Amino acid sequence: MGKGDKKTKRGKIVNGTYGVSRPRKGNKSSAKTQKTKSDK
Repeated sequence: MGKGDKKTKRGKIVNGTYGVSRPRKGNKSSAKTQKTKSDK
C-alpha cells in the first residue's frame, strides 16, 4: 500500500488520477440545494 497502489490516495496522487479514494473536489459530502422559481 503506497505509491504504486492504484486504490489508495497516495497512489492516485502519484498516477495523477482520480477516483473514490481521491475525489476531485475534496471529501466534503454536502448536498447542493437548487433554488426553483415559481411562476405563480
